[in-house]
Amino acid sequence: MFAEGYGSARLKADALAGLTVAIVALPLSMAIAIASGVTPDRGLYTAIVGGFLVSLLGGSRVQIGGPAGAFIVLVAATGARHGIDGLLLATATAGLMLVAAGYLRLGQYIKFIPYPVTVGFTAGIAVIIFASQLRDLFGLTLPGGEPGPIVEKIVALGRSADTVNRAAVLTATMTVGIILALRRLRPHWPGMLIAVGAASVVVAVLHLPTDTIGTRFGGIPRGLPLPTLPPFSLEKAVAVFPDAVSLALLGAIESLLSAVVADGMTGRRHRSSMELIAQGVANLCSALFGGICVTGTIARTATNVRAGGTSPVSGMLHSVFLLLFMLLAAPLASYIPLASLAGVLAVVAWNMIEKPAFMALLRSSYGDAVVLLATFFVVVFRELTEGIVIGVALGAILFINRMAKSISVGEMKPLEMLQAGNSDEEHPVIGDDPETVIYRIAGIFFFGSAATVAAVLDRIADQRRNFILDCSEVPFMDSTAANIIEGTLRKAERIGVRFIIVGANTQVRRALYQHHVRPPRVLMRGSIPAALETIRSEKSA
Repeated sequence: MFAEGYGSARLKADALAGLTVAIVALPLSMAIAIASGVTPDRGLYTAIVGGFLVSLLGGSRVQIGGPAGAFIVLVAATGARHGIDGLLLATATAGLMLVAAGYLRLGQYIKFIPYPVTVGFTAGIAVIIFASQLRDLFGLTLPGGEPGPIVEKIVALGRSADTVNRAAVLTATMTVGIILALRRLRPHWPGMLIAVGAASVVVAVLHLPTDTIGTRFGGIPRGLPLPTLPPFSLEKAVAVFPDAVSLALLGAIESLLSAVVADGMTGRRHRSSMELIAQGVANLCSALFGGICVTGTIARTATNVRAGGTSPVSGMLHSVFLLLFMLLAAPLASYIPLASLAGVLAVVAWNMIEKPAFMALLRSSYGDAVVLLATFFVVVFRELTEGIVIGVALGAILFINRMAKSISVGEMKPLEMLQAGNSDEEHPVIGDDPETVIYRIAGIFFFGSAATVAAVLDRIADQRRNFILDCSEVPFMDSTAANIIEGTLRKAERIGVRFIIVGANTQVRRALYQHHVRPPRVLMRGSIPAALETIRSEKSA
């Protein structure tokens, strides 16, 4: 960054971008924390400590870290199972896992997640976030705790429909209305902060009977706590380990997807391994200060880029501004209505759904639609990590099926090819030998297509003396495919047929050699004419 030159102009641009992102992150961090089942101050700790370290150490120049809506369900479930101490331990453990993943260079494998999985996953999270805000949006009073699973949640909320708080509904509606109006009329204004501020004033002036941060949580502290190690025991570490794995997996996916989005907006390329290490350190330190999970956030990162952020300085300043807000304006946070923060998250959830992409995938193909919907419904009704795993597995099966169908294998007749004009100048096919049969394989030859090719190659005519297998259009061959060729070779040896392989590239030859398909058992030639010339030379000798 400094090698390119960093002067006062860039510092000013980064400072303005950092301030803009901080204004957006202030209400959002508290809203996400509350939705995650923890106090709002923990969301601010996460954005301040974690956000600073993500920018300082990360592999993307414009990535903004902090609490993310995608983590709401996992964080809430982990906290409910293990308490706040267990949640902090799981967050720290996930941080260590992310650091290890970065050093092992696992970040590069994010590219193997199919696009329908990411779209379905994001849409599923959005539905869960919206469902989690229904209680505060309508000011409902539940006789017991709010269930976690979405079906049970909806049933419980429906049974309490008669407890709707009109003041809460009015506050949430006003918040959403102001955000949408400002987005249309004044898109560069901090709509979320203005909406929350206006709702807070209305509730305070009119003494509307709706919960606020002050009435439910007693406000937020003015400053950061001292760093403290989460209580540790081997039994507790084992208990939270599955949750830590889920948090680490989701954090890696979310942060790297956000970095990819940033790359598209800036034209730069992020360093995935460095980004994972930064996310890991940020999560570890966030837990030390009592914060929740940190990840790169797409909305705040995009805001940073649009506001003119050019370097990690904007992300670090965003955290500094949040700390200043906390130090100077903490008492005012007590007046923020929870229904207003629920309205903010409702808008966030709506924006998370990539609606054009979702509909396009539904129309594109049956396979993509199945992967999309399977991921979406598993995320909504089961669990986030399961949704990713099932979506990737279905995507892999779909890819294997498509690749298996793309391969072709069949007999070539030289004279027929000449008459049809199918031979090219570079590799002409000359002559027709009744004792020679030529087969061509075209496409990726791997375990998925092995059965198709094997069925054809198994029909080698016993009366032919020479068998030529053209592999010039096979870019890749795995061990299963090489084993199929070796089986064909054994049959050819048994019935006295000469086996010639032509056009095999280096990778294909290596795979064949490893399965003992090599000279003198077979002849290797560069083209079909060269193989035919070898056969004619042997006859005339």
